[in-house]
Amino acid sequence: MSNLKKIRLLILLLLVTFEASSQDIHWSQFNQNPIFQNPANAGDFKGDIRFVGNYRDQWRSVTVPFSTLALSADSKLYNHRNIGYGISFFNDQVGDGVFRTIEIQGNVSYQLKLTSDSVHNVRFGVNVGMNHRQFNADQFYFGNQFNGITYDPSLATGENIQTNRKTNLSLGFGASYKYYINERYTFTGGIGFFNLNRPNQGFFGEKIPREVRTTLFIRGIYKLNSDLDLVPGFNLSFQGKYRELMLGSSVKYTLINRLGEYRAIYAGLWWRNKDAAFITVGMDYQSWWVGMSYDFNFSKLVPASKARGGIEFSVRYILHRFKPSKNSHRICPDYI
Repeated sequence: MSNLKKIRLLILLLLVTFEASSQDIHWSQFNQNPIFQNPANAGDFKGDIRFVGNYRDQWRSVTVPFSTLALSADSKLYNHRNIGYGISFFNDQVGDGVFRTIEIQGNVSYQLKLTSDSVHNVRFGVNVGMNHRQFNADQFYFGNQFNGITYDPSLATGENIQTNRKTNLSLGFGASYKYYINERYTFTGGIGFFNLNRPNQGFFGEKIPREVRTTLFIRGIYKLNSDLDLVPGFNLSFQGKYRELMLGSSVKYTLINRLGEYRAIYAGLWWRNKDAAFITVGMDYQSWWVGMSYDFNFSKLVPASKARGGIEFSVRYILHRFKPSKNSHRICPDYI
């Protein structure tokens, strides 16, 4: 292959890598990463502290695996339960150049009750985060390193790479509405806006504003019978020219829910527009949730992916603190 063809191939690969990475990360189990979905979700749960972990591995059959790890924790103020707060972290790594994105975000939310019985509620949330991106140029192959016979990494690349890392501040806002009758009959919908300040993600002197990501979501629980619930969901994301629509439903079967014991299992089928279908399974065990999903790719990448997309895991634990009862009066003994 000539040097010119190698350079063209390199440019094409770089464009594909950076173009794909200019879109924010996504999750198949979008309802199991609540703060990433919308900052208004911070503190929106029953309990005192919620810990969430997510891991995704994809495109292992195509190239170097794309892997993403996310961790978050959120809670409510002790004396102001309508105020939620949380922190989230994720690390995303893609491609041969080990293109890595690290983001840490702080989130604050406020709940406003629309009715005295708490059936109708709205929440508002904001997040402020640090976004860091970097890549390893030593992993790339350049045309100038071809000596006419073979590739020689000791040769100069001929490229002037000024920096391989970038750190920016990111801002976001979200709002949600919740209709709550009981644990088996709820509806929640919301909208979130991320990267509102359009941080610069360019590496080589050129300013490339990061596109605003807008996310719409709906999720609910609907009781079918004494043990069975329908758990549908919908998630729509816009970011620049990218569009991602996900919808589907799980079915929940409660194994036991009495005398302080709680067990439930889930199974679902979901669809991502023009990209993949995925199945999900999960289980509630007391205060724990553990879930897994697998994507079956049907996009234009099928010849390379062989329909294999990615596997994803989620885990959640909600801590309930013991609150001792307070006696408002004293009982006088009989002998007085």
